Amino acid sequence: MKTTFYSNGKLLISGEYLVLDGANAFALPTKFGQDLIIEEGTDQKIEWKSYDYDNHLWFEDIIEFSEIINKTIPESETVKTTLINILHEAYVLNPDFINNSNGFKASTHLTFPRKWGLGTSSTLINNIAQWAKTNAYTLLNNSFGGSGYDIACAQNNTSILYQVENNTVKPVVFNPAFKENIYFVYLNKKQNSKAAIKAYYNNRNEHLTDNVAKNNKITDAILNAKTLKEFALAVEKHEIHLSNILETRTIKEIAFSDFNGVIKSLGAWGGDFVMVISKEDPKAYFTMKGYETILTYDEMILQV
Repeated sequence: MKTTFYSNGKLLISGEYLVLDGANAFALPTKFGQDLIIEEGTDQKIEWKSYDYDNHLWFEDIIEFSEIINKTIPESETVKTTLINILHEAYVLNPDFINNSNGFKASTHLTFPRKWGLGTSSTLINNIAQWAKTNAYTLLNNSFGGSGYDIACAQNNTSILYQVENNTVKPVVFNPAFKENIYFVYLNKKQNSKAAIKAYYNNRNEHLTDNVAKNNKITDAILNAKTLKEFALAVEKHEIHLSNILETRTIKEIAFSDFNGVIKSLGAWGGDFVMVISKEDPKAYFTMKGYETILTYDEMILQV
């Protein structure tokens, strides 16, 4: 008998970094995600296989139950050790999912390229939490860390406003008339969320309360924008605000200063996707610059 679990990918539109300190984060679940298929196995072990979007097998290994229970992890971090860590924390939260089984066959399937950064880890953690009947936010906190907005996107099929306190999720309506002017461009650079979070903590200053309040005001403006111009101005204001906090130039200043439109980093600055707001179709511009993965709003964002 097969059991299938599925989780949505995510894009953080506003509130990056500051969400860790209680700011409102506006996030969108994507049409892309990852599933986890569980079948019965034998010999007190998990036969694990992970497939990329093109059905390419990118990881395969056998994990003994004893490795999960005892968390036998060497110093070097590998895909297997990361997986054992997540499974061990799930076991700590609910031992029955291992103790009451003879073994498993597990397979994961992404519907987006791994390097895109739409939530390879968060979708896996949410799927494992569903399988192990544990709280996904607790599992995230005990294994990877982070704000949890990505878990919220994994579990929700609508736009959300997220707060880290009590993992508060508020569904919001975001269906602007100007969504055909919103694009997402992949920058061909996988960003390490852990490193980016560390950089934020090193750079955040004593004006944290004011910065959180300013973020929330800008987020409201982004959500409530009635025209493309209002939306673009609010997004640009958000980008400048984060640039000042992180003491780093915006992605537009660094790489696209001649672009006629607004470009916003998403999530971990400097990598993964950017959101592009443009009156004209920007595909020719970005293709000329060497960036060929350009998705429209409708292609990227889950809309139920």
